[in-house]
Amino acid sequence: MPGTPTYRWRGALTDADLLDLVASHGGRPAPGWWPRVREHSLGWVTAHDDLLVGFVNVAWDGGDHAFLLDTGTRPSHQRRGIGTALVQRAVREATAAGCEWLHVDFLPELTSFYRDACGFRPTEAGLVHLSRGRPREDGSDPTPP
Repeated sequence: MPGTPTYRWRGALTDADLLDLVASHGGRPAPGWWPRVREHSLGWVTAHDDLLVGFVNVAWDGGDHAFLLDTGTRPSHQRRGIGTALVQRAVREATAAGCEWLHVDFLPELTSFYRDACGFRPTEAGLVHLSRGRPREDGSDPTPP
């Protein structure tokens, strides 16, 4: 059974670490992603247990708003509270940095995790899928799901 991970805020992290984590849960690793993204981050939380077993990125607008992105836990370490601990640490660090709001978007199957385990509440929001085309003049998406 895996050991207890060590959590770090803005800890050392390589592109290779993240590529391996993303591949471990069937994602699409994109070489060079982390160096491009890191400069736009308020910070990130890592969980290590001999290797990277969990990660969440905290992007921000340089002011009051922070955004959770790319939360992930290695499948061999899931259902042990690691994801929740990552998000809790991100909440504390964003608060300490003076952020007033922490936003997160998630798929419906993750509602229990983000709302029940992590304490996020529902809010109204809008979304435009930019790779699918520009919105019509009335604001509607030209290619609905």
